[in-house]
Amino acid sequence: MAQAKSKNKPAASVRQSASQATHAAESDKKEARMALDKRNYLYMLTGFAIIVLGFVLMSGGGSENPATEFNYDMFSFRRITLAPILVLGGFAFEIFAIMHKPKG
Repeated sequence: MAQAKSKNKPAASVRQSASQATHAAESDKKEARMALDKRNYLYMLTGFAIIVLGFVLMSGGGSENPATEFNYDMFSFRRITLAPILVLGGFAFEIFAIMHKPKG
């Protein structure tokens, strides 16, 4: 009989520990918040749109028969300067969107 009592005590303490751990986990879930806010995601979407716009501006410039004619439009300001600046600016904006700390 003494052995039966000693077996029940650890089981009861294990149940209490499990219920305390469950209660602690529930309170952690209530206190936990997302790392990024809704505004961060909107900023990230804007940065992605800027990057896509840069790549769209960079595209094109091919000719129908590249063996016989060369299209010098490929070296325009839009493709050589503006589009890469937009792409790099979009990536910089993405870094800002991720690093921006939500208020509150």
